[in-house]
Amino acid sequence: MPDVVVVGAGPNGLAAAAVMARAGLSVEVFEAASSIGGGTRTSELMQPGHFHDVCSAVHPMALASPFFRSFELARRVELVSPDISYGSPLDGGRAALAYRSLDRTAAELGRDGAAYRRLMAPLVRNIDGVMDFTQNQLYRIPRDPLAAVMFGLRTLEQGTPAWNARFREEYAPALLSGVASHAITHQPSLAGAGAGLMLSALGHAQGWPVPIGGSAAIAAALAGDLTAHGGVIHTGAPVDRLTDLPKARAVLLNVSPRGLLKMAGDAVPARYRSSLESFRYGNGSCKVDFILSGPVPWQAPGLADAGTVHLGGTREELARSENDVNAGRHPEKPYVLVAQPSRFDPGRAPAGRHTLWTYCHVPTNSTRDMTEAVTAQLERFAPGFRDLVVQSKAVTAAGLAEYNRNYIGGDFSVGTMDLRGLLRRPVVSRVPWRTPLPGVYLCSSATPPGPGVTGMPGLHAATHALQDVFRLPVPALGLNTAGGN
Repeated sequence: MPDVVVVGAGPNGLAAAAVMARAGLSVEVFEAASSIGGGTRTSELMQPGHFHDVCSAVHPMALASPFFRSFELARRVELVSPDISYGSPLDGGRAALAYRSLDRTAAELGRDGAAYRRLMAPLVRNIDGVMDFTQNQLYRIPRDPLAAVMFGLRTLEQGTPAWNARFREEYAPALLSGVASHAITHQPSLAGAGAGLMLSALGHAQGWPVPIGGSAAIAAALAGDLTAHGGVIHTGAPVDRLTDLPKARAVLLNVSPRGLLKMAGDAVPARYRSSLESFRYGNGSCKVDFILSGPVPWQAPGLADAGTVHLGGTREELARSENDVNAGRHPEKPYVLVAQPSRFDPGRAPAGRHTLWTYCHVPTNSTRDMTEAVTAQLERFAPGFRDLVVQSKAVTAAGLAEYNRNYIGGDFSVGTMDLRGLLRRPVVSRVPWRTPLPGVYLCSSATPPGPGVTGMPGLHAATHALQDVFRLPVPALGLNTAGGN
């Protein structure tokens, strides 16, 4: 019998499993799909030799997540950080560009450059404190209170109708709103502003890396470390009930709250069950992948060199699109998040070809194919795009829910991203990873710090399981540490 059982071989489950295995415990992982990775899979979705990231594509947290820093992911996976982290095009062949250099970014933002620098510079300068605050439970005293206060004040500004108070032109607001819209919530909002400011600061502090070989390289690195320390992974092994698992001293579940309720059945105490049943899931996304016969013909200079592009236009247009989704409507001109991995990783497509990764936000459980709306937005800012499309493939929000049990209604954030959703994730508790079931822990994105490929929910859950069940400290995770591979 293993010491530890983990359900779900996404990045959080694999992170939890790797930590437990590094602690000298026997670990078995059970994954419902035929391959590991969850939100970090890469596949030939349409044609041989054309590799698409099935979910996540660009990884701002790969260099910044406390877990990945301890794990030394950058030494295990080749990561390329474009000089331009992201960009937001505007009509008329214009664009706001976020360089890794904050000074260069500010210099190109016109009259708002100085204001943008004043907003971002303290966060970039204190990025470690910002990450400590945002990647942990909010019900705690931060290690760097000054960084937390600076971050909080800026979140209050950018998350309320005062968000334009310091700006006079369109460029800086569009740049900030493009990132804030990652949160799939109404705009302006505190949750969106917080996520956007953290990601924006990372764009200047270190960049937004693209993994060579695709996001699957991250899952492979985690799985490789796990198996090197004795762990075992079972794929094609769905778990419907906790009683189906081997007996173990600790069980870590990379599942949604709804999944936990289904697996635990009547074993869940009534009060905890009520909290999980009232847990709110967010809106969904429609993902559209493209094979192109050439690079995207962006009208605005610089966008070709950006790893990520946020389509939608001005701050007001972006807010309108996101608020339509929040109201249950499909936006006519959706916010579209675009990644250009083959621009920085030529192995993703044959010579002369490119793969393009996009998604837009839609109401929960949507069955609408948004390919035409996404294509229209690309054509708007890159005239001639349609002529380059060799093939495309869409996965609706309902399709995402079928792809991954955790993506309820197509919500890959595994929970609504608003203030309530941040404070109650999935319950109000100082240790929300711990469940009332003895030895059972939740390690999915439904727990702090929430969505994103960070490994942090897995690290937090594993830390408490080690302390509670095994009375063991968190082991060293680096390559050159004792037990490293």
